[in-house]
Amino acid sequence: MTAETIEILDKGRALRVCWSDGESARFHAIWLRDNALDPRTRSSANGQRLITVLDIPADTVIASAELTVGGDIAITFAPEQHQAVFPAFWLREHGYDKPAPAGNGWLGPEIEPWDAGLQGQVPTASYDRLRQDRAALGAWLGAVQRFGFAVVTDMPTHSGGLCEVADLFGYVRETNYGRWFEVRAEVNPTNLAYTNLGLQAHTDNPYRDPVPTLQLLACLENSVEGGDSIVVDGFAVARRLQAEDPKAFDLLSRHAVRFEYAGSSGVCLRSKRPFIELGPDGEMIAIRFNNRSAAAFTDIPYEEMAAFYAAYRLFAEILEDPAMEVSFKLRPGELFIVDNTRVMHARKAFSGSGKRWLQGCYADKDGLLSTLAAIRAETRREAAE
Repeated sequence: MTAETIEILDKGRALRVCWSDGESARFHAIWLRDNALDPRTRSSANGQRLITVLDIPADTVIASAELTVGGDIAITFAPEQHQAVFPAFWLREHGYDKPAPAGNGWLGPEIEPWDAGLQGQVPTASYDRLRQDRAALGAWLGAVQRFGFAVVTDMPTHSGGLCEVADLFGYVRETNYGRWFEVRAEVNPTNLAYTNLGLQAHTDNPYRDPVPTLQLLACLENSVEGGDSIVVDGFAVARRLQAEDPKAFDLLSRHAVRFEYAGSSGVCLRSKRPFIELGPDGEMIAIRFNNRSAAAFTDIPYEEMAAFYAAYRLFAEILEDPAMEVSFKLRPGELFIVDNTRVMHARKAFSGSGKRWLQGCYADKDGLLSTLAAIRAETRREAAE
């Protein structure tokens, strides 16, 4: 992508760039100066900014701008007389001259909501291929970003082996449950996950602040009847709720609820967050839903509590609609990962005979997204060579 024409606007306070595909965008002089890529502004070693906003004159304007032979943009800023060259593709990727998102609940282009139509098309890769093929790892991580979950097959079935999958892209997040935890029936369980009961679709650990943003569950043994795993896209549930009852969506996104866990000695975890979390610009950024860990709701006005419970019920009805779920039975050596801020997982009840032994651990999306971005950057560099 190259720049075709440029135009200085508003007495140097802004610049318009027109690209070779006919698209155009405006950029403020102060924004351009703050984001200059030269070594006096950004460290060549790590890319971090070397100046603060107070180092930039408040009256910064564009003194001159011209296209380079390669189609990039060379700018001189006044009053500093500071010079910087901006790659045309970089400006295109970082443009902000676009319409504001319309309304609440929008999703970024990297997110694809789904329902039961995804059954049979679950993103899957073998453990050995993920270890040996960087491109395959990137594709699998991209699926986790896009759909919020994916499966790994042919894993080693030794205890703690799931942590080796987390090591492919990031780090295990240790909690009071340990570096990893066992998911099998227990006498006097500290958590209902450690029984053979069915579990409603939920996100894990909503009582933490921040929550673990990824969960991995690996199967070591499974000879029971039942116990199928179920995943539900919380973003798709929230969007359906919004379409069917906008007031219900507003209530669940506007009011915070409380979650609590005190199931083991010395532990009392609490948080306060909405079921549907929106960013300041209305972007849907997280779902928190766990009936087992919901504390008494004390932050909703009396006048809205009845309507809030009606909205809560409707949300639960939608997430339990079979049309929203994808189900599968984990076999020994298989693992699935979920974005714990988006995808809810559930379990069907299983028989008391046979063995069902799963192990779980937590990780965080920053590591996954960092590795994904690094792989994509490597791919771009290789394509350019």
